[in-house]
Amino acid sequence: MRQFNLNLPTIIITSTVLTLAGGLPLLATGMDHRIASSARDSYNFKTYLKDDDIRVESAAGVVTLSGTVSQEYHKSLAQETVEGLPGVKSVTNNLVVDPDQPAERSDNWITMKVKTALTFHKNVSAAATEVHTQDGVVTLSGKVGSEAKKELTGDYAMDVEGVTDVRNDLVVANPKPVREGLGERVDDASITALIKTTLLVSKSTHALATTVTTRHGVVTLHGEARNPAEKNRVTRIAEDIKGVKQVNNLMTLRLS
Repeated sequence: MRQFNLNLPTIIITSTVLTLAGGLPLLATGMDHRIASSARDSYNFKTYLKDDDIRVESAAGVVTLSGTVSQEYHKSLAQETVEGLPGVKSVTNNLVVDPDQPAERSDNWITMKVKTALTFHKNVSAAATEVHTQDGVVTLSGKVGSEAKKELTGDYAMDVEGVTDVRNDLVVANPKPVREGLGERVDDASITALIKTTLLVSKSTHALATTVTTRHGVVTLHGEARNPAEKNRVTRIAEDIKGVKQVNNLMTLRLS
């Protein structure tokens, strides 16, 4: 019978290699589990995407999103949220939008866009604002707490693609409190995704290549603006997003 002689150092080295080799898949699995869990526990998934059928699968940090969402912006919001999670290397977005959507640039489509534009902000109330669109003209009704909030709501509505005019019939009063999760903690990945989505919805900023990073609620913006007014607009939009504590706008101005 043939004999194999292994000395102690060889046994120790062999055991170490086997342990490391066997441990790598376990580490990757743990990381992937945390990514999927963090996505499900994020503010955006628990608030805006909670009624959608979204599956999050991760393999060594490469994430695949699949399932069905109710609105077009939910697809990008889910991707932007997951891309901001620690450990994520890339995201493949296979989400399918519910085909029962209003035709692009139709009145119902504009109404949906306006409601989306109002949803993510701290200082306006999408839930307390009724939106009606006819031939591109948006009518806002409901109650707001101040004249400033009324004007801000009208401003956000006017900045939506397809809107030709806004009739602001909001009444300044003391409206009944509407629960919109304002007291909930908003994680950094969700804040970044909300800002990016809002900038895309706004016709004054959708063409800008703006980089957004968030750390503990403090947002940093990079990119290029065409003029100071455009840069200030981006700052104002970001500051009014839920969960944002501070905005550092480091965007540069385009040289004419």
